[in-house]
This record gives sequence, structure tokens and C-alpha cells, in this order.
Amino acid sequence: MPLFILGHFSHHVLTSITVPLIPFIRSAFDLDYTQSGLVISAFTLAYGIGQLPAGWLADRIEPRKLLTIGISGVALAGILVGLSQTYLLMLIFLVLMGILAGGYHPTAPPLIAATVRPEHLGRALGLHNIGGGTSHFLTPLIAVAVANAWGWRNAYLAMAIPTVAFGILFYLRLGQLNAREKANHGEAKKGEPIEFRPESMRRIVVFLIFSTFTAAIIISTVSFIPLLMVDHFQVSKRTAAALLSVIYVAVFWASPLGGYLSDRVGSVRVTLAVCFTAGPVIFLFTVLPYGLGIFALLILLGTVIFARMSASETFIVSKTPPRIRSTVLGIYFFSGMEGGGILTPVLGYLIDRLGFQTAFTIAAGATFMVTLISAFWLREDRQRPSSAEREQT
Repeated sequence: MPLFILGHFSHHVLTSITVPLIPFIRSAFDLDYTQSGLVISAFTLAYGIGQLPAGWLADRIEPRKLLTIGISGVALAGILVGLSQTYLLMLIFLVLMGILAGGYHPTAPPLIAATVRPEHLGRALGLHNIGGGTSHFLTPLIAVAVANAWGWRNAYLAMAIPTVAFGILFYLRLGQLNAREKANHGEAKKGEPIEFRPESMRRIVVFLIFSTFTAAIIISTVSFIPLLMVDHFQVSKRTAAALLSVIYVAVFWASPLGGYLSDRVGSVRVTLAVCFTAGPVIFLFTVLPYGLGIFALLILLGTVIFARMSASETFIVSKTPPRIRSTVLGIYFFSGMEGGGILTPVLGYLIDRLGFQTAFTIAAGATFMVTLISAFWLREDRQRPSSAEREQT
């Protein structure tokens, strides 16, 4: 688990700095809100697309290769982003970075699931997500400090070079652990059947639509938090980036708590509860004055993000057959990220035309309505007896 936590941290070192650096990038290229949203969606769309082939490959080839590409490959692309001198070239390298990043998330949860008891799966995935959340918290602060001193391009370079080195060490260390596990448990273990209790396909599909759509709205909203702080509340670029990091402080309690509650009361209930909270939180961002209220909303939004993440991953890993688990995870991450990549410029367009308050109100209302409808369908499906139960009756 410590190795995977560090791996998750390193994976997000480069993926987490584009949003806080948007105010610097906007100034460098003189961008409007729509163009700023395209910078974020260039990476997000490619990141989502990369999940599909990566999930399929993770069920068929050695997983640590994909994990390494998701760390060192992303960092190498980040170096190219830092060296780009034009807006178009930067977008191209962000797309490359997104495609390479697709290898990590569909691959890591199934490997973690293979190392823990089923009743502890939620807690294990919650601990794993701490690595990613910590990276989202720390690396933007470091990147913005570097950007203030030496420019946003050097921020990419400074974060990418050590990440490349760690990715190589991660690959070697994971290979050593894998060899040790084979020596201790024997190759025969591979052929042992894994107990699987299939969930109805309808329930899985409804959950995927619900979870990924709400994730996409939250992703697009978070993408504009720095610009909301700079333009709506008139704070500095550096303060805006620091406030964005407040969201990720919640990972230290929300991620393990979401996993723990998923083990105890069910991942569907946890996901519904936090998504019902997301709508009011998004709405209040443009209603409350700048101060402690905004600070509290950032923490609440972070709690929603990481509790939902742990609960959703727990549901998918526990309810899908091992042979297609990474493939389904690839579809899950693809849908959420592609949705975020599509909705980010849409939200930017709404902000350009209607302002922050109206745009955030629309996002909040959409989140609440989708969660309400999904709660009905998931509850209806849960109460309906299975075919086996009907036969027994």
C-alpha cells in the first residue's frame, strides 16, 4: 500500500498543476474563458480517451508497464509542455500527456483488490486515493511558487524531471515485490478461482452514468475555481492557487472515510449522499462573500470529491468480474474525464455569456437533478427481487 500511495502521488504531480497555473497561462497567451477552458479540456479529453485502451490492455498485459507509463510517460510529456512556445503546441503536448496518463487508474485498483480482503477493499482504495489527493494539494503550491519566481514553463520542468526518475524506480520496485510474491505463494495461486457475486448489469450501468456525470460537473467546476477567485473575488493569482489546494486537504479524512463507510453501509449510499451535497456547495460559491464561508465550501467540495471517488471505485471493483475489472474501470474513468473535458469549455462559455453566478447555479441544479433521478433508479433496482429470488418464491 505505501508503494501504491507513492505511485498515485507521482502520477498526479503533472496532472494536477495545469488548473492552478491557468491564470499564468492565460496571461502569457492572452486567453478568454473559453480558450482557458480548452487548455484544461485538451488534457482532460485525452486523459479520458487514454483510459479505454489502457483498461483493455491492463486485463491482458503486465500491469506495471502501464503504471510506469502513467508516471514517467506523463512526466516526459510535461517537459514538452514546459518547452512549448505557442498556444497550439502547448495544447498538442497536453493531449499527449493525457493519453499517456490513461494507464494508471484502470490498472492500480484491481492490483490493490488482489492484496486485501474484500471486507477491507473500501478502506484500501481510500488509502490509495490519499496519494493522489496529497499530490493535488502539495504540487500546485510548489508549481505556483516556481511560476512566480521563474515562470509557468519552468514550473512544468521542475515538477517533471524528478517524476521521471521516480517512475523508473517504481517499475523496478514493483517488479521485486511481484517476484517475491510469486516465490512466497507459488504460481499455482494464479489459477485459483476468485469468488465473484455478479451485480445486475442495469444497476452497474445506472451507477456508472450517475457517478461519471456528477464527476464531470464537479471537474468542470473545480477547473474554474482559480479564475472565480481572481475575477469574482479579486484575489491574487498566488492566493487563488493556494485556495484550490484547500480542496485537496479533505483527502486525508474524506477518502478513507468514504472507503470505510462503503465497507460498512454500502458504496451506493455513500455516493448518493455526497453527490446530494455537491449541488448546494457549488451553488453557494457565488452567493457567499469571500471569507470563512468560501473556505468552508472548498473543504466541503473536497470532501465530496474524495468520498465519492473511494465509494465509486469500491462499487466497481467489488461488483465486476476480475477478468474485465480494468476494462470497466477504464470505461468509468473515460466517461468521467471525457464528460469533464466536454463540460469545462461549456461552463466557460456560460461564464462568458451569463457570468459566474448563473453558470454555477446551472451546474448545481444539474448535479442535484441527476442525483435525485439516479437515487430513484438505484433504489428501485435494489428493491426489485432477482430472478433467482422470484423462482424461489
